[in-house]
Amino acid sequence: MTDNSPVTDDELHAYADGELDGDRRAAIEAWLAAHPDDAGKVAAWRAQADAIRARYGAVAVEPVPQRLALDRLAARPRRRWLRVAAVAALVAFLAGGGAGWFARGAFEGTPSTQGVTAEAFDAHQLYVVEVRHPVEVPGSEAAHLAQWLTRRVGYEVRAPDLDAMGLKLVGGRLLPSLTGAGAAFFMYEGASGERFTIYCRRTRAPESALRYRATGLVGSFSWVENDVGFVVSGPADRARLQKVAEAAYGQFEGRARTSALMEVGAR
Repeated sequence: MTDNSPVTDDELHAYADGELDGDRRAAIEAWLAAHPDDAGKVAAWRAQADAIRARYGAVAVEPVPQRLALDRLAARPRRRWLRVAAVAALVAFLAGGGAGWFARGAFEGTPSTQGVTAEAFDAHQLYVVEVRHPVEVPGSEAAHLAQWLTRRVGYEVRAPDLDAMGLKLVGGRLLPSLTGAGAAFFMYEGASGERFTIYCRRTRAPESALRYRATGLVGSFSWVENDVGFVVSGPADRARLQKVAEAAYGQFEGRARTSALMEVGAR
């Protein structure tokens, strides 16, 4: 028998962390099927947990340094032991999930452009390898994708047209962010299967021109405009990535100017 009592936020967090089973889990799945906004929140929390595990999960399986061995810690002052215990708890938290607590704003502060880029890198590496579910909304529904993401992130956002660069829109998804408003994420694919992503979210960082960063085989160009941070990520071929970023930059910039002119005209 299915439990039809009201669904609470605590239960949605528990569901996102995989802590429910039986009739209550079935009831919440039925609720999410009828409430797409809540379904989007749960999907975003799970994506954030996956990104956290992808970035920090390896810490949990690293060997314990000799200086932190229990026989040595036992002889140390109690205050130092408490600090080590706190670090260990944080590592266990990061490795174990914690989607609900991150979604509740456990980490607060003013994000920097480096923070936006780090989040974009994590999202890029997490989803470009997906075969069956790389996006939530396919590129064939670009108009719906733009409307949905605009409503969720609170500013106008559309997937740039990169056909001239040989890149087809795979689709997009809504991702969590430390600002709480969420981030828009678009994915593109080239003829040879290489993938590029565009990540954008609110930020209080000052406006900036294109900046290049690379980590291993992945590179990115980022910039900030009108309180929104943008990151274009892809294979670390700087010349090609710059062309893709410039094409996206030009389209986002044009839309921003159009929106500004519309606001002025409406006053």
